[in-house]
Amino acid sequence: MQHVTRRSFLTGAAAAAGLALTGTAGAHAAPGIPARVNNVPLTHEEHRVVVIGTGFGGGVTALRLARAGVRVHMLERGIRWPTGPNANTFPRVDNPDKRFLWHRSNPEVFGRHLAFEPYTGLVEACVGENMTALCAAGVGGGSLVYQGMTLQPEEAVFNANFPNELDWTRMDRVHYPRVAQMLRLAVAPDELVDSPNYATSRIFADRVRKAGLPIDKIPMPIDWNYALAELRGEMAPAYTDGSGAMGVNNGGKHSVDVTYIAEAEATGLVTVATQHEVTDIERRKDGRWTVHVDHIDTSGAVVENKILTTDALVLSAGTMNTTRLLMKAAAKDLISDLPDGVGRGWGSNADRIYLWTNLEEEFGAVQGGPVVYGSKNWDDPNSAYTVVQASIPGFYGIDMRSTVLVGYGVSAGRGHFVYDAARDDAVLRWPHEGDSVLQTSHIDPTVRRIAGERSILTDTNSIVPSTWHPLGGASMGTVCDLEGRVFGQRGLYVLDGALMPGNTAACNPSMTIAAVVERALDDIVVRDVGTVF
Repeated sequence: MQHVTRRSFLTGAAAAAGLALTGTAGAHAAPGIPARVNNVPLTHEEHRVVVIGTGFGGGVTALRLARAGVRVHMLERGIRWPTGPNANTFPRVDNPDKRFLWHRSNPEVFGRHLAFEPYTGLVEACVGENMTALCAAGVGGGSLVYQGMTLQPEEAVFNANFPNELDWTRMDRVHYPRVAQMLRLAVAPDELVDSPNYATSRIFADRVRKAGLPIDKIPMPIDWNYALAELRGEMAPAYTDGSGAMGVNNGGKHSVDVTYIAEAEATGLVTVATQHEVTDIERRKDGRWTVHVDHIDTSGAVVENKILTTDALVLSAGTMNTTRLLMKAAAKDLISDLPDGVGRGWGSNADRIYLWTNLEEEFGAVQGGPVVYGSKNWDDPNSAYTVVQASIPGFYGIDMRSTVLVGYGVSAGRGHFVYDAARDDAVLRWPHEGDSVLQTSHIDPTVRRIAGERSILTDTNSIVPSTWHPLGGASMGTVCDLEGRVFGQRGLYVLDGALMPGNTAACNPSMTIAAVVERALDDIVVRDVGTVF
Protein backbone atom coordinates (compact mmCIF):
# COMPACT_ATOMS: atom_id res chain seq x y z
CA MET A 1 0.00 0.00 0.00
CA GLN A 2 1.33 3.41 -0.95
CA HIS A 3 1.74 5.76 2.00
CA VAL A 4 -0.44 8.89 1.90
CA THR A 5 0.37 11.65 4.38
CA ARG A 6 -2.44 13.63 5.96
CA ARG A 7 -0.89 16.82 4.56
CA SER A 8 -0.93 15.59 0.96
CA PHE A 9 -4.45 14.26 1.40
CA LEU A 10 -5.66 17.50 2.97
CA THR A 11 -4.34 19.64 0.15
CA GLY A 12 -5.69 17.26 -2.46
CA ALA A 13 -9.10 17.28 -0.79
CA ALA A 14 -9.12 21.04 -0.61
CA ALA A 15 -8.26 21.14 -4.29
CA ALA A 16 -11.18 18.88 -5.09
CA ALA A 17 -13.51 21.22 -3.21
CA GLY A 18 -12.11 24.21 -5.03
CA LEU A 19 -9.54 25.72 -2.67
CA ALA A 20 -6.21 26.98 -3.98
CA LEU A 21 -3.49 27.51 -1.40
CA THR A 22 -1.32 30.17 -2.94
CA GLY A 23 1.63 32.38 -2.20
CA THR A 24 2.33 35.80 -3.67
CA ALA A 25 1.13 36.80 -7.10
CA GLY A 26 3.22 36.38 -10.21
CA ALA A 27 4.44 38.91 -12.74
CA HIS A 28 2.34 41.91 -13.71
CA ALA A 29 2.33 44.30 -16.62
CA ALA A 30 4.30 47.52 -16.57
CA PRO A 31 2.48 50.78 -15.79
CA GLY A 32 0.59 52.50 -18.58
CA ILE A 33 -0.93 51.16 -21.74
CA PRO A 34 1.31 48.37 -23.01
CA ALA A 35 3.70 49.42 -25.75
CA ARG A 36 3.88 47.45 -28.95
CA VAL A 37 6.15 44.44 -28.48
CA ASN A 38 9.12 44.17 -30.86
CA ASN A 39 8.32 42.12 -33.97
CA VAL A 40 4.72 41.70 -32.85
CA PRO A 41 2.14 42.95 -35.36
CA LEU A 42 -0.42 45.57 -34.41
CA THR A 43 -4.01 45.13 -35.63
CA HIS A 44 -6.92 47.58 -35.50
CA GLU A 45 -10.53 46.40 -35.51
CA GLU A 46 -13.98 48.05 -35.36
CA HIS A 47 -16.97 46.41 -33.70
CA ARG A 48 -20.50 47.40 -32.75
CA VAL A 49 -20.37 45.62 -29.38
CA VAL A 50 -17.40 44.09 -27.59
CA VAL A 51 -18.02 41.74 -24.66
CA ILE A 52 -15.01 40.96 -22.45
CA GLY A 53 -15.44 37.50 -20.93
CA THR A 54 -17.45 34.39 -21.75
CA GLY A 55 -18.85 33.33 -18.40
CA PHE A 56 -22.47 33.61 -17.28
CA GLY A 57 -22.71 37.38 -17.76
CA GLY A 58 -21.00 37.39 -21.13
CA GLY A 59 -22.86 34.35 -22.39
CA VAL A 60 -26.29 35.74 -21.54
CA THR A 61 -25.36 39.12 -23.04
CA ALA A 62 -24.11 37.68 -26.33
CA LEU A 63 -27.15 35.46 -26.86
CA ARG A 64 -29.77 38.08 -26.06
CA LEU A 65 -28.10 40.78 -28.18
CA ALA A 66 -27.66 38.38 -31.08
CA ARG A 67 -31.33 37.43 -30.94
CA ALA A 68 -32.06 41.16 -31.16
CA GLY A 69 -30.04 41.29 -34.39
CA VAL A 70 -26.87 42.82 -32.93
CA ARG A 71 -23.40 41.66 -33.97
CA VAL A 72 -21.25 40.89 -30.94
CA HIS A 73 -17.51 40.29 -30.68
CA MET A 74 -16.48 38.37 -27.54
CA LEU A 75 -12.97 38.38 -26.09
CA GLU A 76 -11.82 35.41 -24.00
CA ARG A 77 -8.32 35.23 -22.56
CA GLY A 78 -8.43 31.45 -22.22
CA ILE A 79 -8.98 28.55 -24.60
CA ARG A 80 -11.88 26.30 -25.51
CA TRP A 81 -12.27 23.09 -23.52
CA PRO A 82 -14.31 20.67 -25.66
CA THR A 83 -15.53 17.50 -23.97
CA GLY A 84 -17.09 14.22 -24.95
CA PRO A 85 -17.33 10.65 -23.73
CA ASN A 86 -13.91 9.44 -22.55
CA ALA A 87 -12.23 12.76 -23.37
CA ASN A 88 -9.10 13.90 -21.56
CA THR A 89 -9.77 17.63 -21.85
CA PHE A 90 -9.67 18.60 -18.18
CA PRO A 91 -7.03 17.76 -15.56
CA ARG A 92 -7.79 15.57 -12.56
CA VAL A 93 -7.52 17.25 -9.17
CA ASP A 94 -5.59 14.28 -7.80
CA ASN A 95 -3.03 14.46 -10.62
CA PRO A 96 -2.53 18.14 -11.51
CA ASP A 97 -0.72 19.30 -14.62
CA LYS A 98 -0.21 22.55 -16.53
CA ARG A 99 -3.90 22.72 -17.48
CA PHE A 100 -4.74 23.75 -13.93
CA LEU A 101 -3.15 27.18 -13.91
CA TRP A 102 -3.38 30.41 -15.82
CA HIS A 103 0.13 31.19 -17.06
CA ARG A 104 0.74 34.05 -14.59
CA SER A 105 -0.58 32.26 -11.53
CA ASN A 106 1.83 31.42 -8.79
CA PRO A 107 3.04 27.81 -9.07
CA GLU A 108 2.49 27.33 -5.32
CA VAL A 109 -1.05 26.01 -5.39
CA PHE A 110 -3.03 23.35 -3.52
CA GLY A 111 -0.33 23.42 -0.84
CA ARG A 112 2.54 22.27 -3.01
CA HIS A 113 4.85 23.59 -5.71
CA LEU A 114 3.57 22.80 -9.17
CA ALA A 115 6.53 23.19 -11.53
CA PHE A 116 4.56 23.36 -14.76
CA GLU A 117 5.44 25.12 -17.97
CA PRO A 118 3.35 28.28 -18.48
CA TYR A 119 -0.03 27.53 -20.00
CA THR A 120 -3.39 29.15 -20.60
CA GLY A 121 -4.88 26.96 -17.89
CA LEU A 122 -8.16 27.00 -16.05
CA VAL A 123 -7.59 29.02 -12.87
CA GLU A 124 -5.87 32.26 -11.96
CA ALA A 125 -5.14 32.91 -8.29
CA CYS A 126 -5.66 36.63 -7.56
CA VAL A 127 -3.76 37.16 -4.32
CA GLY A 128 -4.79 40.08 -2.16
CA GLU A 129 -4.39 41.16 1.43
CA ASN A 130 -5.96 38.45 3.66
CA MET A 131 -7.79 36.87 0.72
CA THR A 132 -7.11 34.90 -2.47
CA ALA A 133 -9.80 34.87 -5.12
CA LEU A 134 -9.83 32.06 -7.69
CA CYS A 135 -10.79 33.15 -11.20
CA ALA A 136 -11.54 30.88 -14.14
CA ALA A 137 -10.19 31.23 -17.66
CA GLY A 138 -11.61 29.61 -20.78
CA VAL A 139 -14.69 29.78 -22.96
CA GLY A 140 -17.50 29.32 -20.46
CA GLY A 141 -15.71 31.11 -17.62
CA GLY A 142 -16.50 29.93 -14.13
CA SER A 143 -19.08 27.43 -15.40
CA LEU A 144 -16.19 25.22 -16.52
CA VAL A 145 -14.85 24.67 -13.01
CA TYR A 146 -17.79 25.28 -10.68
CA GLN A 147 -19.34 22.23 -9.06
CA GLY A 148 -22.64 23.12 -10.71
CA MET A 149 -24.84 24.05 -7.76
CA THR A 150 -27.62 26.21 -9.22
CA LEU A 151 -29.62 27.73 -6.40
CA GLN A 152 -32.33 30.38 -6.47
CA PRO A 153 -32.75 32.43 -3.28
CA GLU A 154 -36.10 32.57 -1.54
CA GLU A 155 -37.99 35.85 -1.69
CA ALA A 156 -37.25 37.04 1.85
CA VAL A 157 -33.51 36.38 1.57
CA PHE A 158 -33.35 37.95 -1.89
CA ASN A 159 -35.19 41.09 -0.80
CA ALA A 160 -33.01 41.47 2.28
CA ASN A 161 -29.86 41.57 0.15
CA PHE A 162 -30.83 43.04 -3.23
CA PRO A 163 -32.59 46.30 -4.17
CA ASN A 164 -36.37 45.93 -4.14
CA GLU A 165 -36.47 47.48 -7.61
CA LEU A 166 -35.10 44.25 -9.07
CA ASP A 167 -38.60 42.86 -8.40
CA TRP A 168 -38.13 39.32 -7.11
CA THR A 169 -41.67 38.37 -8.15
CA ARG A 170 -40.96 39.08 -11.81
CA MET A 171 -37.53 37.48 -11.66
CA ASP A 172 -39.08 34.41 -10.05
CA ARG A 173 -41.68 34.24 -12.83
CA VAL A 174 -39.47 35.13 -15.81
CA HIS A 175 -35.73 35.27 -15.38
CA TYR A 176 -34.80 32.51 -12.95
CA PRO A 177 -36.95 30.00 -14.92
CA ARG A 178 -35.30 31.18 -18.15
CA VAL A 179 -31.88 30.36 -16.70
CA ALA A 180 -33.09 27.01 -15.38
CA GLN A 181 -34.39 26.11 -18.83
CA MET A 182 -31.15 27.13 -20.57
CA LEU A 183 -29.03 25.09 -18.15
CA ARG A 184 -31.46 22.13 -18.15
CA LEU A 185 -31.36 21.76 -14.39
CA ALA A 186 -32.00 18.40 -12.72
CA VAL A 187 -31.40 16.78 -9.35
CA ALA A 188 -29.53 13.50 -9.04
CA PRO A 189 -31.86 10.51 -9.57
CA ASP A 190 -32.39 8.09 -6.70
CA GLU A 191 -30.99 5.26 -8.81
CA LEU A 192 -27.65 7.05 -8.83
CA VAL A 193 -27.72 8.19 -5.20
CA ASP A 194 -28.50 4.65 -4.04
CA SER A 195 -25.39 3.25 -5.76
CA PRO A 196 -22.26 2.33 -3.75
CA ASN A 197 -20.31 5.28 -5.19
CA TYR A 198 -22.66 7.75 -3.52
CA ALA A 199 -22.44 6.42 0.04
CA THR A 200 -20.87 9.70 1.16
CA SER A 201 -23.85 11.69 -0.14
CA ARG A 202 -26.24 9.44 1.77
CA ILE A 203 -24.16 9.73 4.97
CA PHE A 204 -24.21 13.53 4.70
CA ALA A 205 -27.98 13.62 4.18
CA ASP A 206 -28.53 11.29 7.14
CA ARG A 207 -26.29 13.40 9.39
CA VAL A 208 -28.13 16.59 8.39
CA ARG A 209 -31.51 15.03 9.17
CA LYS A 210 -30.31 13.74 12.57
CA ALA A 211 -29.07 17.25 13.36
CA GLY A 212 -32.60 18.54 12.74
CA LEU A 213 -31.54 20.67 9.80
CA PRO A 214 -33.21 21.08 6.39
CA ILE A 215 -31.99 18.87 3.55
CA ASP A 216 -32.66 19.11 -0.17
CA LYS A 217 -31.29 17.75 -3.39
CA ILE A 218 -29.44 20.53 -5.20
CA PRO A 219 -30.44 21.38 -8.80
CA MET A 220 -27.49 20.86 -11.13
CA PRO A 221 -26.89 21.68 -14.82
CA ILE A 222 -26.15 18.03 -15.52
CA ASP A 223 -27.56 15.25 -17.64
CA TRP A 224 -27.34 12.57 -14.97
CA ASN A 225 -27.69 9.87 -17.62
CA TYR A 226 -23.96 10.34 -18.19
CA ALA A 227 -23.27 9.36 -14.58
CA LEU A 228 -25.58 6.36 -14.85
CA ALA A 229 -23.76 5.32 -18.02
CA GLU A 230 -20.49 5.49 -16.11
CA LEU A 231 -21.87 3.10 -13.49
CA ARG A 232 -22.76 0.71 -16.30
CA GLY A 233 -19.17 0.83 -17.54
CA GLU A 234 -20.06 2.61 -20.79
CA MET A 235 -17.71 5.54 -20.11
CA ALA A 236 -14.61 6.12 -18.03
CA PRO A 237 -15.53 7.67 -14.66
CA ALA A 238 -15.79 11.45 -14.50
CA TYR A 239 -18.85 12.07 -12.32
CA THR A 240 -18.98 8.86 -10.33
CA ASP A 241 -15.41 8.95 -9.00
CA GLY A 242 -15.36 12.60 -7.88
CA SER A 243 -12.66 13.53 -10.39
CA GLY A 244 -14.62 16.25 -12.19
CA ALA A 245 -14.11 19.16 -9.81
CA MET A 246 -12.05 21.00 -12.43
CA GLY A 247 -14.20 20.11 -15.44
CA VAL A 248 -16.13 17.02 -16.49
CA ASN A 249 -14.43 15.14 -19.30
CA ASN A 250 -17.37 13.02 -20.38
CA GLY A 251 -19.69 15.93 -21.18
CA GLY A 252 -23.25 16.14 -19.94
CA LYS A 253 -22.51 19.28 -17.91
CA HIS A 254 -24.48 22.18 -19.34
CA SER A 255 -21.84 24.85 -18.90
CA VAL A 256 -22.09 28.27 -20.56
CA ASP A 257 -19.94 27.29 -23.54
CA VAL A 258 -22.32 24.54 -24.63
CA THR A 259 -25.54 26.42 -23.83
CA TYR A 260 -25.62 30.22 -24.07
CA ILE A 261 -22.49 30.68 -26.19
CA ALA A 262 -23.21 27.77 -28.51
CA GLU A 263 -26.67 29.18 -29.20
CA ALA A 264 -25.23 32.68 -29.63
CA GLU A 265 -22.64 31.49 -32.16
CA ALA A 266 -25.33 29.56 -34.02
CA THR A 267 -27.04 32.86 -34.86
CA GLY A 268 -24.07 33.82 -37.04
CA LEU A 269 -23.89 37.19 -35.30
CA VAL A 270 -21.45 36.30 -32.50
CA THR A 271 -17.71 35.71 -32.80
CA VAL A 272 -15.51 34.48 -29.95
CA ALA A 273 -11.83 35.42 -30.06
CA THR A 274 -9.94 33.09 -27.71
CA GLN A 275 -6.51 33.79 -26.20
CA HIS A 276 -7.30 37.52 -26.29
CA GLU A 277 -6.36 39.12 -22.98
CA VAL A 278 -7.54 42.68 -22.38
CA THR A 279 -4.89 44.88 -20.79
CA ASP A 280 -6.68 48.26 -20.72
CA ILE A 281 -9.95 49.94 -21.60
CA GLU A 282 -10.22 53.59 -22.58
CA ARG A 283 -12.81 56.19 -23.58
CA ARG A 284 -12.12 57.99 -26.83
CA LYS A 285 -12.73 61.69 -27.30
CA ASP A 286 -15.65 60.87 -29.61
CA GLY A 287 -17.31 58.87 -26.83
CA ARG A 288 -16.62 55.44 -28.28
CA TRP A 289 -14.54 52.82 -26.51
CA THR A 290 -11.02 51.51 -27.08
CA VAL A 291 -9.97 48.06 -25.93
CA HIS A 292 -6.26 47.18 -25.78
CA VAL A 293 -5.67 43.46 -26.25
CA ASP A 294 -2.77 41.03 -26.14
CA HIS A 295 -3.34 38.08 -28.43
CA ILE A 296 -1.33 35.32 -26.75
CA ASP A 297 -0.23 31.78 -27.47
CA THR A 298 -0.87 28.96 -24.99
CA SER A 299 2.31 29.81 -23.07
CA GLY A 300 1.12 33.38 -22.51
CA ALA A 301 3.57 34.93 -24.98
CA VAL A 302 2.17 37.85 -26.96
CA VAL A 303 1.90 37.11 -30.68
CA GLU A 304 -0.16 40.15 -31.68
CA ASN A 305 -1.26 43.47 -30.23
CA LYS A 306 -4.78 44.61 -31.00
CA ILE A 307 -6.64 47.87 -30.62
CA LEU A 308 -10.41 47.45 -30.86
CA THR A 309 -12.84 50.32 -31.20
CA THR A 310 -16.48 49.76 -30.28
CA ASP A 311 -19.74 51.63 -29.72
CA ALA A 312 -20.64 49.55 -26.64
CA LEU A 313 -18.34 47.79 -24.22
CA VAL A 314 -19.62 45.09 -21.86
CA LEU A 315 -17.37 44.05 -18.98
CA SER A 316 -18.10 40.41 -18.14
CA ALA A 317 -14.55 39.39 -17.30
CA GLY A 318 -15.49 38.13 -13.84
CA THR A 319 -15.61 40.07 -10.61
CA MET A 320 -11.87 40.40 -10.13
CA ASN A 321 -10.85 41.22 -13.68
CA THR A 322 -13.75 43.55 -14.43
CA THR A 323 -12.98 45.52 -11.28
CA ARG A 324 -9.26 45.59 -12.00
CA LEU A 325 -9.85 46.96 -15.51
CA LEU A 326 -12.05 49.74 -14.14
CA MET A 327 -9.60 50.58 -11.36
CA LYS A 328 -6.71 50.79 -13.84
CA ALA A 329 -8.73 52.98 -16.18
CA ALA A 330 -9.62 55.37 -13.38
CA ALA A 331 -6.09 55.55 -11.94
CA LYS A 332 -4.51 56.26 -15.35
CA ASP A 333 -7.29 58.65 -16.41
CA LEU A 334 -8.17 56.43 -19.37
CA ILE A 335 -11.81 56.87 -18.34
CA SER A 336 -12.60 60.10 -16.53
CA ASP A 337 -15.38 60.56 -14.01
CA LEU A 338 -15.93 56.93 -13.10
CA PRO A 339 -18.13 56.58 -10.02
CA ASP A 340 -16.33 56.75 -6.66
CA GLY A 341 -17.69 53.32 -5.74
CA VAL A 342 -15.50 51.50 -8.27
CA GLY A 343 -13.38 48.96 -6.40
CA ARG A 344 -15.50 49.02 -3.26
CA GLY A 345 -18.21 46.75 -1.83
CA TRP A 346 -16.32 43.53 -2.60
CA GLY A 347 -17.46 40.36 -0.80
CA SER A 348 -16.38 36.72 -0.61
CA ASN A 349 -19.90 35.24 -0.31
CA ALA A 350 -18.66 33.99 3.10
CA ASP A 351 -17.06 30.92 1.51
CA ARG A 352 -15.80 28.25 3.88
CA ILE A 353 -14.37 24.80 3.04
CA TYR A 354 -13.84 22.04 5.61
CA LEU A 355 -12.18 18.67 5.40
CA TRP A 356 -14.42 16.27 7.38
CA THR A 357 -12.72 13.16 8.73
CA ASN A 358 -14.45 10.44 10.74
CA LEU A 359 -12.63 7.16 11.25
CA GLU A 360 -15.89 5.40 12.11
CA GLU A 361 -17.60 6.24 8.81
CA GLU A 362 -17.07 4.32 5.59
CA PHE A 363 -17.20 7.16 3.09
CA GLY A 364 -15.81 4.85 0.44
CA ALA A 365 -12.66 4.71 -1.63
CA VAL A 366 -14.72 6.19 -4.48
CA GLN A 367 -17.02 9.18 -3.93
CA GLY A 368 -19.45 10.09 -6.67
CA GLY A 369 -20.04 13.72 -7.44
CA PRO A 370 -20.16 16.52 -7.99
CA VAL A 371 -22.87 17.60 -5.45
CA VAL A 372 -26.12 15.89 -4.51
CA TYR A 373 -27.44 17.34 -1.24
CA GLY A 374 -27.37 20.65 0.60
CA SER A 375 -28.76 22.17 3.78
CA LYS A 376 -30.39 25.59 3.19
CA ASN A 377 -30.59 27.43 6.50
CA TRP A 378 -32.52 30.47 5.32
CA ASP A 379 -34.95 31.27 8.17
CA ASP A 380 -33.13 34.52 9.03
CA PRO A 381 -32.71 36.50 5.77
CA ASN A 382 -29.93 38.60 7.29
CA SER A 383 -27.71 35.66 8.23
CA ALA A 384 -28.87 32.92 5.88
CA TYR A 385 -26.37 30.30 4.78
CA THR A 386 -26.06 27.00 2.93
CA VAL A 387 -23.91 23.93 3.61
CA VAL A 388 -23.25 21.25 0.99
CA GLN A 389 -21.14 18.11 0.75
CA ALA A 390 -18.64 17.99 -2.12
CA SER A 391 -17.05 14.68 -3.04
CA ILE A 392 -13.33 14.18 -3.44
CA PRO A 393 -11.47 11.77 -5.73
CA GLY A 394 -10.16 8.49 -4.46
CA PHE A 395 -6.53 8.25 -3.41
CA TYR A 396 -4.87 4.97 -4.44
CA GLY A 397 -8.10 3.02 -3.83
CA ILE A 398 -8.07 3.81 -0.10
CA ASP A 399 -11.08 4.89 1.94
CA MET A 400 -9.54 7.90 3.69
CA ARG A 401 -12.67 8.25 5.85
CA SER A 402 -12.86 11.89 4.73
CA THR A 403 -14.94 14.17 2.53
CA VAL A 404 -15.50 17.91 2.15
CA LEU A 405 -18.16 20.26 3.48
CA VAL A 406 -18.65 23.70 1.93
CA GLY A 407 -20.51 26.67 3.39
CA TYR A 408 -21.42 30.13 2.06
CA GLY A 409 -24.00 32.76 2.89
CA VAL A 410 -25.05 36.30 3.69
CA SER A 411 -22.40 38.49 5.26
CA ALA A 412 -21.73 42.20 5.69
CA GLY A 413 -17.95 41.79 5.40
CA ARG A 414 -16.59 43.93 2.55
CA GLY A 415 -13.20 44.66 1.05
CA HIS A 416 -11.89 47.16 -1.45
CA PHE A 417 -9.25 47.47 -4.18
CA VAL A 418 -6.23 49.76 -4.23
CA TYR A 419 -4.35 50.62 -7.42
CA ASP A 420 -0.65 49.74 -7.32
CA ALA A 421 1.20 51.82 -9.94
CA ALA A 422 4.37 49.73 -9.74
CA ARG A 423 2.39 46.64 -10.76
CA ASP A 424 -0.17 48.50 -12.90
CA ASP A 425 -2.83 46.49 -11.15
CA ALA A 426 -5.53 46.81 -8.55
CA VAL A 427 -4.98 44.73 -5.42
CA LEU A 428 -7.73 43.52 -3.09
CA ARG A 429 -7.61 44.51 0.57
CA TRP A 430 -9.82 42.31 2.73
CA PRO A 431 -10.33 42.96 6.44
CA HIS A 432 -8.83 40.23 8.58
CA GLU A 433 -12.14 39.65 10.40
CA GLY A 434 -13.94 39.52 7.03
CA ASP A 435 -16.94 37.21 7.23
CA SER A 436 -16.13 35.93 10.70
CA VAL A 437 -19.51 36.81 12.24
CA LEU A 438 -21.46 34.53 9.91
CA GLN A 439 -18.77 31.90 9.72
CA THR A 440 -18.09 31.51 13.44
CA SER A 441 -21.67 32.04 14.63
CA HIS A 442 -23.58 30.06 12.02
CA ILE A 443 -21.64 28.09 9.40
CA ASP A 444 -19.00 26.63 11.69
CA PRO A 445 -21.41 25.43 14.43
CA THR A 446 -23.72 23.90 11.82
CA VAL A 447 -20.88 22.06 10.12
CA ARG A 448 -19.81 20.69 13.50
CA ARG A 449 -23.38 19.55 14.28
CA ILE A 450 -23.50 17.69 10.98
CA ALA A 451 -20.09 16.10 11.41
CA GLY A 452 -20.69 15.04 15.03
CA GLU A 453 -18.46 14.94 18.10
CA ARG A 454 -16.28 12.05 16.95
CA SER A 455 -15.22 13.80 13.74
CA ILE A 456 -12.18 15.89 12.92
CA LEU A 457 -12.89 19.10 11.01
CA THR A 458 -10.11 21.04 9.30
CA ASP A 459 -11.10 24.56 8.29
CA THR A 460 -9.01 25.09 5.16
CA ASN A 461 -9.80 28.81 5.13
CA SER A 462 -7.89 29.14 8.39
CA ILE A 463 -4.82 27.98 6.44
CA VAL A 464 -5.34 30.37 3.52
CA PRO A 465 -8.48 32.55 3.29
CA SER A 466 -9.88 32.10 -0.18
CA THR A 467 -13.04 32.24 -2.26
CA TRP A 468 -14.33 30.88 -5.54
CA HIS A 469 -17.26 33.32 -5.31
CA PRO A 470 -15.85 36.87 -5.46
CA LEU A 471 -18.60 39.47 -5.82
CA GLY A 472 -18.88 43.24 -6.09
CA GLY A 473 -16.41 45.96 -6.96
CA ALA A 474 -18.73 47.68 -9.47
CA SER A 475 -21.99 47.12 -7.65
CA MET A 476 -25.51 48.04 -8.63
CA GLY A 477 -26.67 51.25 -6.98
CA THR A 478 -23.18 52.69 -6.42
CA VAL A 479 -21.36 52.18 -9.74
CA CYS A 480 -24.10 50.92 -12.07
CA ASP A 481 -27.84 50.98 -12.41
CA LEU A 482 -29.72 47.73 -11.99
CA GLU A 483 -29.12 46.88 -15.66
CA GLY A 484 -25.37 47.27 -15.39
CA ARG A 485 -25.04 50.67 -17.08
CA VAL A 486 -22.07 52.45 -15.52
CA PHE A 487 -23.25 55.83 -14.23
CA GLY A 488 -22.10 58.70 -16.44
CA GLN A 489 -20.49 56.40 -19.03
CA ARG A 490 -22.75 55.97 -22.04
CA GLY A 491 -22.18 52.61 -23.71
CA LEU A 492 -20.23 51.04 -20.82
CA TYR A 493 -21.82 48.09 -18.99
CA VAL A 494 -20.87 45.75 -16.13
CA LEU A 495 -22.70 42.44 -16.45
CA ASP A 496 -21.07 39.84 -14.21
CA GLY A 497 -20.34 39.17 -10.54
CA ALA A 498 -18.85 42.65 -10.08
CA LEU A 499 -22.40 44.02 -10.36
CA MET A 500 -23.58 42.02 -7.32
CA PRO A 501 -23.84 43.70 -3.89
CA GLY A 502 -21.11 41.60 -2.26
CA ASN A 503 -23.20 38.43 -1.80
CA THR A 504 -25.92 36.50 -3.60
CA ALA A 505 -28.40 35.80 -0.83
CA ALA A 506 -27.08 32.54 0.68
CA CYS A 507 -26.59 30.92 -2.74
CA ASN A 508 -23.56 30.35 -4.89
CA PRO A 509 -23.63 33.18 -7.45
CA SER A 510 -24.08 31.57 -10.86
CA MET A 511 -27.87 31.43 -11.15
CA THR A 512 -28.47 34.89 -9.72
CA ILE A 513 -25.79 36.48 -11.91
CA ALA A 514 -27.38 34.87 -14.96
CA ALA A 515 -30.92 35.87 -13.92
CA VAL A 516 -29.93 39.47 -13.16
CA VAL A 517 -28.19 39.72 -16.54
CA GLU A 518 -31.21 38.16 -18.28
CA ARG A 519 -33.34 40.88 -16.68
CA ALA A 520 -30.83 43.56 -17.66
CA LEU A 521 -30.76 42.47 -21.30
CA ASP A 522 -34.54 42.63 -21.54
CA ASP A 523 -34.24 46.34 -20.74
CA ILE A 524 -31.05 47.01 -22.73
CA VAL A 525 -32.52 45.48 -25.89
CA VAL A 526 -35.58 47.72 -25.62
CA ARG A 527 -33.90 50.97 -24.57
CA ASP A 528 -30.29 50.88 -25.82
CA VAL A 529 -30.19 48.86 -29.04
CA GLY A 530 -30.44 51.34 -31.92
CA THR A 531 -29.89 54.35 -29.66
CA VAL A 532 -26.76 53.83 -27.55
CA PHE A 533 -25.28 51.31 -29.99
